[in-house]
Amino acid sequence: MKIKAQYKVREMAGEHVVIMQGRHGKDLTKIISLNESALYLWREVEGKEFDVVRIANLLEEYYGIDDVVAQRDAQRWVEKLDECGLLE
Repeated sequence: MKIKAQYKVREMAGEHVVIMQGRHGKDLTKIISLNESALYLWREVEGKEFDVVRIANLLEEYYGIDDVVAQRDAQRWVEKLDECGLLE
């Protein structure tokens, strides 16, 4: 999987956000705020293919957490990106 190239992180009012414009004539805009961990992961995999194992490894290396916690958190992060339609 990969983060869709059209989505970029922007800093707004001290927050890091992904802005998603509405489609098909809808007047909707979604703003997704990224915390420090989500921003770190986004920057590490942006423009690259990745899977849950890769995300878990990044979390283990960066935060020094155990494999079980890293796998759980990685799965949640990927699921959230998918829910928001950010993955291809």
